[in-house]
Amino acid sequence: MAGTLYLVATPIGNLGDITSRALEILKKVAFVACEDTRHSRILLEHFGLAPETVSLPAFAEGQRAGRLLDRMEAGEDCALITDAGSPGISDPGEKLVTEALERGIQVVPVPGPAALIAALSASGLPTGRFHFLGFLPRKGPERRTMLEEVALLSATLVLYESPRRLGETLGDLQEAWGDRRACVARELTKLHEEFVRGPLSALASRYGAEEPRGEVVVLVEGRTGERRWSEEELRRALEEGLERGEKLKALSTELARRAGWSGQDVYRLGLSLKR
Repeated sequence: MAGTLYLVATPIGNLGDITSRALEILKKVAFVACEDTRHSRILLEHFGLAPETVSLPAFAEGQRAGRLLDRMEAGEDCALITDAGSPGISDPGEKLVTEALERGIQVVPVPGPAALIAALSASGLPTGRFHFLGFLPRKGPERRTMLEEVALLSATLVLYESPRRLGETLGDLQEAWGDRRACVARELTKLHEEFVRGPLSALASRYGAEEPRGEVVVLVEGRTGERRWSEEELRRALEEGLERGEKLKALSTELARRAGWSGQDVYRLGLSLKR
């Protein structure tokens, strides 16, 4: 009989957040797959655990998953843990889970801390519907396309970001989505936990001037219920802007935000008017 793959959530900061079930699973499995064995060994030793650990970093998940799955097919149980939070959520695990299911191996979640849920619950923004973006593409067309894709969603938008790029990203979000309500959640469950709330413009200004420390979650209010412009209204606004000498690319971005259209559709309409 094949073994089981357990996806074990671990604390994102405060070690008291680990569950008793997580500890039971980590005690009983044959081996533990870790994003970083050095980091995970500190956690395991803190709770008096000394299982066999195997490295499964994100950059090598595809190459190493097969060997772990072979062991599970042979009957061994495995627990997957990442450096913090729930495996497979912007962390290693997605490929391992997919291949385990393809081989008929049972996959069992052992839920617990997740930074995006902790941040959302205390953000002060609507929680009934949300859209998780993970980490945005660094730059270029892929980044702009992703921001445009979600610009019209009424759900709260949640993403992870490096503290080094936070100020730049907040500015990009304001440009793409307008000056919406937002929240920056930092160092969740840790000693210096912080929630900073305000319009995107204020947050972009603050974090453009100071680089924060620690893990960051950014949350932005979804599009509110403003009326979507008709094509005729959009045509008039494009014609007026082009007559003033505005560049089509910048004009399209601004009008898309105001009109409730995608940036690509506005740009195409602008090109047809120019021709």
